[in-house]
Amino acid sequence: MLSPSEIAKKSVKIGKDKAELPPLKMLLLGVFAGMFIALAGVGATFGNVYGGKIVGACIFPVGLIMVVLAGSELFTGNNLMLTSLFSKKISLGQVFKNWLLVYFGNLIGALLISLLVVYGGLFDSISESVINTAMNKINLGFGEALIRGILCNFLVCIAVWMSFGAKTLSGKILAIFGPIMLFVFCGFEHSIANMFYGPAGVLVSIKNDVIVRGLTLDAFLFNNLLPVTIGNIIGGAGLVGYGYYLAYLKK
Repeated sequence: MLSPSEIAKKSVKIGKDKAELPPLKMLLLGVFAGMFIALAGVGATFGNVYGGKIVGACIFPVGLIMVVLAGSELFTGNNLMLTSLFSKKISLGQVFKNWLLVYFGNLIGALLISLLVVYGGLFDSISESVINTAMNKINLGFGEALIRGILCNFLVCIAVWMSFGAKTLSGKILAIFGPIMLFVFCGFEHSIANMFYGPAGVLVSIKNDVIVRGLTLDAFLFNNLLPVTIGNIIGGAGLVGYGYYLAYLKK
């Protein structure tokens, strides 16, 4: 594998390449990543119900493995672009443009999988669990959701960072698996995964005519997605991206 300082240098180039993608390609690759993470959420949901929390946690890393190896753009991983920004290889405007388009693409992809899975009847037998998952996320306090978002994307970006350093396919998979399994098992909050979990709970309640007090898209957006997204940026861009810039790249 690459040394940590070599990984830091590689991250600068990767961030620059991401910033220079055409807007339509950013959006399209963002849709793919949203679908990959949502599909991992589907698998983890069944894993939690039929095998327990540790099984679900071991299934979910497949999402980021697909993101990294198949080629797509994930908002939380792209928080590492701060190494390129502070190395003066890209501008702040390029960072925000990438984050905005990729975030929107991730949302489209996650919502698409939510619709297909729910109206394909796949969650009919476990609808109560799907609704409970969404409600648990909505009922988190703003501060709790923020902190869990920080912890989550610290681990996600560490996983992506280590995958930069692996020179083999198996090495990349192993580098990704551990931190992602850890964040899911611990109950941290990932904004893109929640773009699947929240809407899936709402859609299941609508499809099955189940009225759940407080289970609305508005509540999900403001009570969970907003603070978790802010926390993800702090954990990924602030702690990992800027932290490793200071450690290995700052002159």
